[in-house]
Amino acid sequence: MAEHSAGILLYRGGGDRLRVLLVHPGGPYWAKKDEGAWSLPKGIIEPGEDPFGAACREFAEETGQPPPTGTPIDLGRVRLRSGKYVDGFAVEGDFDPKTLRSNTFTMIWPPRSGIAATFLEVDRADWFDVEIAIRKANPAQAELITRLREILDPDR
Repeated sequence: MAEHSAGILLYRGGGDRLRVLLVHPGGPYWAKKDEGAWSLPKGIIEPGEDPFGAACREFAEETGQPPPTGTPIDLGRVRLRSGKYVDGFAVEGDFDPKTLRSNTFTMIWPPRSGIAATFLEVDRADWFDVEIAIRKANPAQAELITRLREILDPDR
């Protein structure tokens, strides 16, 4: 069965002033990647866990801040090229990227060296307008940004 994740697309403003928060994955593989690499804070839904609850937990783990308390907008599900599914929830709120405090992961680096190195799961966060966010985001997750814009501004 394909991996199933959930995440929060934090947003502020509306119309032409709509901004979304994206995070950049940490670790050596992503270090020099930008366009198409950013993501909403997300992670695996544990067995029996509510998808929005998982999204809130992952937001806290990846940003180091409590999840937003607003009413979630269900953005539906997208499928990544890897086959993994991501359920997206938009929540209005604010976040100062300078306060980012991500959890970490360990992997063997450099490959086949036998050396375990620790990296931040998320190495940066930033607010983007919708057009830039769509370019920066993982292509499948960009659809969640488009859906949010359509929900907030259906006459666009």
